[in-house]
Amino acid sequence: MAIWDERVRKCVQRLKPYIPGKPIEEVQRELGLSDVIKLASNENPLGPSPKAVEAAMRALSHVHLYPDDSCYRLKKAIAEHYCMPEDCILIGRGSDEILLHAALAFIEPGDEVIYAHPSFVMYSFVSTLMDAKEHVVPLKDFTHDLDAMAECVTERTKLIFISNPNNPTGTIVKEPNVRCFVESLPNGVLVIFDEAYREYVDDEAFPNTLDYVRDGLSVLTLRTFSKAYGLAGLRIGYGFAPPCIAELISRVREPFNVSSIAQAAAEAALQDKEHVERSRELVIEGKNMLYRAFDELGLKYVPTQANFIFVDLGIDSREAFNQLLRCGIIIRTGEIFGMPTWARITIGKPEENERLVEALKKILLCR
Repeated sequence: MAIWDERVRKCVQRLKPYIPGKPIEEVQRELGLSDVIKLASNENPLGPSPKAVEAAMRALSHVHLYPDDSCYRLKKAIAEHYCMPEDCILIGRGSDEILLHAALAFIEPGDEVIYAHPSFVMYSFVSTLMDAKEHVVPLKDFTHDLDAMAECVTERTKLIFISNPNNPTGTIVKEPNVRCFVESLPNGVLVIFDEAYREYVDDEAFPNTLDYVRDGLSVLTLRTFSKAYGLAGLRIGYGFAPPCIAELISRVREPFNVSSIAQAAAEAALQDKEHVERSRELVIEGKNMLYRAFDELGLKYVPTQANFIFVDLGIDSREAFNQLLRCGIIIRTGEIFGMPTWARITIGKPEENERLVEALKKILLCR
């Protein structure tokens, strides 16, 4: 009813619903296809660790009980894995939820936030939801422009979001520039480093932001079990912040926000280093294969430190998306990032990458 359009919060009217990658099942229903591959949402094509699956199955027998609200075992495992104090650790229903918690904890209407464009769309979502003033800084050479971001800081700046590696471009900001940036900020500005793809990074200049946390700098570092650990369907992420900041963010968390199944699977996944290494190796091999193919096709792309590649297809990516769908291949179009000829393509298994390349050849070379 129209009256609810007037009653709803004004910032909610400005919200644009998140549009996820198209599910495999939906494509199968719509097009009558049985063999569909998804290269749209940066999921791990190897799936989860068998150890994580076993742990999740064992946890199912206790689902009549509420989960451990403190995530005691998982926090302890994360603390040991990273040599971090447990009171620095936050657990969320995906790292997205911790982003939201930080916004809920610190942003008043009219406070200011800073983030890059194009970057992860959730930064805009949580900022709009909290009625913050948004400073959106264009990428420079597909990478965060830290100098330009620093120039946007005012006395009302509360949060700065840095996706590192950046989604969708796969680029990183490096040491020592990152530490200099953080140390130059005034007190009371929290820098959120979103490191969802950290496990795929092989550039030695990638900053160790956990050291920033240990040093008591005003940072929140986010990680996830959705990507390299292959637990996207369980929605579980984690973060690190100095204890005084972590405690404040924890106050806005809903009770029992992380399921017992997710906690058990994440704890087991963390211990399976071999599975993560296999996932890394798969991405490195696939990345190099796709680079060669894109070069042969004359396509511009951004060298990546993540498990996806941002590539300019030279045509409307919606057109490419629809043609690839008919081939049973799902990709992510660039329109959501404001770059309509670009696409973000997840690196898949060798046979999936080859299938993508053959389909692209038919689409692009037959024009």
